[in-house]
Amino acid sequence: MNERVLTPIIESGDFASQVCLVQKWTEESGPPVVVEGLRGSSRALFLSKLIKIQKRPVVIFTADQNRGEILLDDLKYFFRHEKIKCQPCFFPAWELLPYELLSPLNEISGERLDILNRLRTGDPLILVVPLEAGLQTVMPRSVLEKLILPVNIKMSLEREFLEACLSDNGFTRSPLVENRGEFSVRGDIVDFFQPGGVNPVRIEFFGDEVESIREFDVLSQVSIDQLEAVNILPVRELCLSEIEKKHGVEAIKNFAGKNGCDRLALKELLEKIQHLGVFSGMEYLAPFFYSTRESLFDYLHPDSLVVLDERDQLQAKSEQFQNLIDTEYHSVRENGDVAASPEELYLAMDEFNDYVSKFKGCVVLNTLKTSDEEADRTLGLEVKPIPSLAGKFDTFSEQALKWQEDENRVVVVAPTKGQVRRIHELLHDWGLEIDVDLGRISEGFQLITSNQVFIAEHEIFGRTHKHRHRRKPHSQIFLRGLKDLKEGDFLVHIDYGIGLYQRTRELQTGVGGGEFLEILYADDEKLYLPMEGLGLVQKYVGSKETPPPLSKMGGAAWKRQKKKVKEAIQEMAEDLLKLYASRELTKGHAYSQNTILMREFADAFEYEETEDQLKAIEDVEADLEKDKPTDRLICGDVGYGKTEVAMRAAFKVVLDKKQVAVLVPTTILAQQHVQTFRERFHEYPVNIDMVNRFRTPREQKETLAELKKGNVDIIIGTHRLLSKDVKFASLGLIIIDEEQRFGVKHKEKLKKLRNSVDILTLTATPIPRTLHFSLMGVRDLSIIETPPVDRLAVKTFIRKFDEKVIREAIMREVDRSGQVFFVHNKIHSIHSIAAMIRRVVPGVKIDIAHGQLPEHQLERVMKKFMDKEVDLLLCTSIIESGLDIPSANTIIINRADQFGLAQLYQLRGRVGRYKHQAYAYLLIPGTGGLKDEARKRLSAIEEMSELGAGFQLSARDMEIRGVGNMLGHNQSGHIASVGFDLYCKLVEDMVKDIRGKKSDPRIETELDLMVKGFIPKDYVPDLNQRLDFYRRIQVASEYEEGLAVASELEDRYGPHPEAVEKLLALLKIRMLCQKIHISKIELKHNDVYLHLLPSTAINPEILTSLFDERLSMQSEYKIKIRLDRKGWKTDLKLVANYLQRLANSLLPVEIDNE
Repeated sequence: MNERVLTPIIESGDFASQVCLVQKWTEESGPPVVVEGLRGSSRALFLSKLIKIQKRPVVIFTADQNRGEILLDDLKYFFRHEKIKCQPCFFPAWELLPYELLSPLNEISGERLDILNRLRTGDPLILVVPLEAGLQTVMPRSVLEKLILPVNIKMSLEREFLEACLSDNGFTRSPLVENRGEFSVRGDIVDFFQPGGVNPVRIEFFGDEVESIREFDVLSQVSIDQLEAVNILPVRELCLSEIEKKHGVEAIKNFAGKNGCDRLALKELLEKIQHLGVFSGMEYLAPFFYSTRESLFDYLHPDSLVVLDERDQLQAKSEQFQNLIDTEYHSVRENGDVAASPEELYLAMDEFNDYVSKFKGCVVLNTLKTSDEEADRTLGLEVKPIPSLAGKFDTFSEQALKWQEDENRVVVVAPTKGQVRRIHELLHDWGLEIDVDLGRISEGFQLITSNQVFIAEHEIFGRTHKHRHRRKPHSQIFLRGLKDLKEGDFLVHIDYGIGLYQRTRELQTGVGGGEFLEILYADDEKLYLPMEGLGLVQKYVGSKETPPPLSKMGGAAWKRQKKKVKEAIQEMAEDLLKLYASRELTKGHAYSQNTILMREFADAFEYEETEDQLKAIEDVEADLEKDKPTDRLICGDVGYGKTEVAMRAAFKVVLDKKQVAVLVPTTILAQQHVQTFRERFHEYPVNIDMVNRFRTPREQKETLAELKKGNVDIIIGTHRLLSKDVKFASLGLIIIDEEQRFGVKHKEKLKKLRNSVDILTLTATPIPRTLHFSLMGVRDLSIIETPPVDRLAVKTFIRKFDEKVIREAIMREVDRSGQVFFVHNKIHSIHSIAAMIRRVVPGVKIDIAHGQLPEHQLERVMKKFMDKEVDLLLCTSIIESGLDIPSANTIIINRADQFGLAQLYQLRGRVGRYKHQAYAYLLIPGTGGLKDEARKRLSAIEEMSELGAGFQLSARDMEIRGVGNMLGHNQSGHIASVGFDLYCKLVEDMVKDIRGKKSDPRIETELDLMVKGFIPKDYVPDLNQRLDFYRRIQVASEYEEGLAVASELEDRYGPHPEAVEKLLALLKIRMLCQKIHISKIELKHNDVYLHLLPSTAINPEILTSLFDERLSMQSEYKIKIRLDRKGWKTDLKLVANYLQRLANSLLPVEIDNE
């Protein structure tokens, strides 16, 4: 009875004792403990304090994935604040519709299995679980236990056993580990990439002992970190042994017999299970294969503390989820498909509650105080929200002073170091003594009982972040080596022309055998190219419609062809250089160095910049500080932060009292840019305006008048900005967004401007022509290739137009409270499509947008979609450029075969801008009626679904469309005749020539030292990898570069065999010879002869001082070195030492500084 009397008084106790009280209650059995009044991030603070004083594992259930992620972020901050050592974890839901024929993402399954395994082994986790994940059944413990293989250093383990385990666990074997869920074996090295891991793992054996375990980088394939031990987990949540397969097939047959399933569907399913073993959507069949049914609760420690976040919301969500499960189950059963019953796949809410009640002392958190004052085991907390301060500093400082008068401790929490620094400076100006902490909380609060106030940075500055963590960047600008060379590909040899690659053969020659590429030329002549000659060939890329004719070996035709192309390039390059020269001569405005304001502006950026992004920003700023007009192209995939680069440049220009014009292709994008720019610049007196058709002619006139007077700093608009009536007071910079969308006429107008002002072009899919231009060093190019972390690639499906597909796609997205774009590019039939959608998914809110709507209406529709009042936007390709709506994660494109590649890519980039899996459906009328070109385009976009593919896509586009030309002469014929890579090289040499930088002709030295170096087949078994290494070793221009390749070989394939050591020793000698200009180096008996070219730069005065008993002059251009012939190692070392001395005696070459 006493407790009842105490309860109401507890409100006024201090926070710590309230937490202790809750802790005490949770130790006693009885009904759930209810804690009310916790709003915003205060629940995370309360939980952190509770977790700190008690030793039990904790599980927190939230209504959905988003709430869970917000709570997780808040917990991370308060754990640091409370100095709690462990990190909170997240157990994600699949984010699929029940019974959908898709499997969860490997990353998601990986995270889930990792957590289940840690729970199984008794890790005391603090776990946040969305309700859907909590209701779903999981892999039984006994099964998971059998599938896990722990590996640690020095343990004895047979390599074959490890291989078998990996393939049993669902890893697929591949020559090179590039994706999650793959493994590869090379000699004593086994690589594998666990789905839940950040980096893949490499295990090196010595006999049957594990010698080392290292993490390595996926892109460079080079090791980065040593590990002590690693647990190998299954790749998918359904990994079947033969016995389980058999058991499952029986169970499925029984089910089908009892429930009258469709015979064909059943047959197909059983075949898939027996032959494929792994197929999409098989996880939903788990109950047929496993005899026990277990959920997350079976994995939890019996002493866990269960926390329910907003019990009413959990209840509502579970009902909604239950209905969805039932609907989907019935539709699957009506189709006559095999499906496990909902009871076997999901817990009902009553079961869930039963499980919860078995744990001692459950805690329920509610925002609203709904309980009776007298209720048992209930605690009401006084938590006040932060009054709205966004952007009002005066209100904030008054409020802060008020809080401090009442003896509150105020903490501002900001997400990046730059922001922390900036807030410190601002507080200092206001004379406020307030703590600023690094971290991120979703919303601030004031805790009355313990006099604490927490404020999130965005509550002061008024922006809520879509925060993106960033993973390590990977930048490898696009170069195709011979990695993907296959039989039947065309190769271009610089001296012999175009041939057809047939295969690789082993042939015997004077100094022992070796591998040769067999290349077929005209008249059935064959060239056997030794591996040393790989540096002379490239893959042929031209317009793909007709294969190129094979060249005749040693014929004059190829030489003529090369000459013709060179002449055409010469002519083009001269035109190009006139443009270039006139720009070089023009004086542009040199902007001043970065000021404090500039730094402040940079700090206010709410994400951490990626390395490429910083590099691009530095490049642009350096360009602006020079007095020549800049013309830089920034390629970055959709959503990789190009706009921020542009805004930094704009700010710099505006600080110098110049104007900026931002040119965008569509009205909608102009609208969005104005919002983005205004939001980013709102603390500075910068006037930003726009001209487009959302404005009346009168408004436009006023804006233009202000622009001419110089009162508008940044003007954003469509090609309307290029009209004659647009006059600037002093234009400094033009930013062109999505360049590929402007027509030739507009580009010509821009070209006239190019001579005098700075131009910055942003694009995700550069048109091949611009790509050319920039690769040729005529325009500067910055590439942003690092994806914001937590962005998953967009899953792309190509499907026939089918209402069922459409329904599934829309339902999945709406179920996770997201939004959908539906693109239909014919205005006259758009309303009938709308009717179809309303029929298929009743209850989904739809709106329509297309270019013929009156402006104000279009603006209204877009605003409704941005404010989440509409679930589905049915529109024409008007949305193609740059809209950024993080909650839209599914796009359905009707008649995808009628769009160009760049267009499809841009459209697909409208989704997946936040951290949820995004889906793109390309709907086509049926594959029969597709033109070849459309088919190629669609398969290119499906292949390129990784992030950052825009750039490689452009390379594909070149192949598909045949390459246009840079300056108007029709060059595509020339490209077809010599292949794209060689063409680029010729252009590059020509441009260097004309700009007065003579390119040093590479000297090909003939080596004849009776030693043969090569990469043995049993060392690098995969042919393409081997070719790639040969080529990289040969193309290396510095010895260090060659050594880097060598150490990568050792890291990936184990210690070098003798043949590779010989190869490297010869590489060093060849490089030194090239430097000294030696045409041939040969061994006769005990002497090595060096044949010098007349072009050598050896300093004759120093040369004589180098002569000794071994080194002597034979004739004017011939030097002799005497050897002892004590084995190849000593011989080659001696030769290399003498060559090094000769190389050191070279005269300095005159280099004209630019």
